[in-house]
Amino acid sequence: MASKAKPGALLLQDGSLWRGLSFGAKTTSVGEVVFHTALSGYQEILTDPSYRKQIITFSSVQIGNQGFHSEDFESKRVWASGCLVRDYSEPLYHWRKENSLDEILKQNKTPALSGIDTRRLILHLRENGNQWGVISTETDDLKSLKKHLQKTVSMQGLSLTQEVSTSKMYTWTEGSSALLNSPITTPANKRVVVMDFGVKHQILRYLIDSGFKEAIVVPAKTSAKDILALKADALFLSNGPGDPAAETEIVSEVKKLIGEFPIFGICLGHQILGLALGLSTFKLKFGHHGANHPVQNLRTGKVEITSQNHGFAVSAEEIAKHKDIEVTHLNLNDQTVEGFVHKKYPVCAIQFHPESAPGPIDSTFTFKQFYEGNFHI
Repeated sequence: MASKAKPGALLLQDGSLWRGLSFGAKTTSVGEVVFHTALSGYQEILTDPSYRKQIITFSSVQIGNQGFHSEDFESKRVWASGCLVRDYSEPLYHWRKENSLDEILKQNKTPALSGIDTRRLILHLRENGNQWGVISTETDDLKSLKKHLQKTVSMQGLSLTQEVSTSKMYTWTEGSSALLNSPITTPANKRVVVMDFGVKHQILRYLIDSGFKEAIVVPAKTSAKDILALKADALFLSNGPGDPAAETEIVSEVKKLIGEFPIFGICLGHQILGLALGLSTFKLKFGHHGANHPVQNLRTGKVEITSQNHGFAVSAEEIAKHKDIEVTHLNLNDQTVEGFVHKKYPVCAIQFHPESAPGPIDSTFTFKQFYEGNFHI
């Protein structure tokens, strides 16, 4: 980090103060402080809309040496409220860099701190749970920082989908570099509607890779009537930020669509489907944010290493009482539900991110299953 960097600080709700050196935008921001365990992929992480209203602590020792490349954006902008790193490194010679992390954060008015003892901070969050915090690259004065925390809110009850969703319907037809496990053998003639709660570009690419001719992306609060009028072959519920239980209007509309065509939900979409089927969700102590989470596929017995980003989970106890829902995936770290299918309707949901970006691609085959409408294999 350059010697001209000015002091900055992070203040948590529990009163703990973490000082560092400022980079990125000169500003002060509040958000839920979380930690991410991936060793690479900060570009995709910071531009993932699911991180709206969150300050990300990176566990990787060095961040920034790859810079930023336009192909690595998962949305149109940086959504995180701030980032915390141990060592910020300028990408002076990296062959792919178009901008530095510092430049991108400034363009997106996002503050960042280096020199933070991230290992100690992560242990603190793991033991005490995620909590609201304020990050400032303008001041490290405790009294000034406390003023910003007086009016903070909890992630519980917070609806954020409207902030990250598209305002207008659009069509997506771009595929990826064909990383799916098996080649497409059927003609691409199906269309899928994507309810955009904060959808990532890589998810849209994989939908096309799996065989869909086009993905019709619609605003989060599009009515069931308007979705049915599009006469698509399937419905996809995307990832996104906030508390799923706060999205009562969305849950109500999704409930009307169950049984109309195959439905597949990822992350927030998984939780929305659970709520639409009468289940409940709850807040995790420190959430799952990383690219190395082991999930057991209960049907195959295999363990899939997954990319994850969520702070809420669907109740396993309620699924056990539901005669028409079967758990298909379990998190091996804490035994939370990572996937389920409906026994009567073509409905499937997974909590993790099979599209990676960043992370492993163990579970990309789920997109092909969705295209084929077969969730029971």
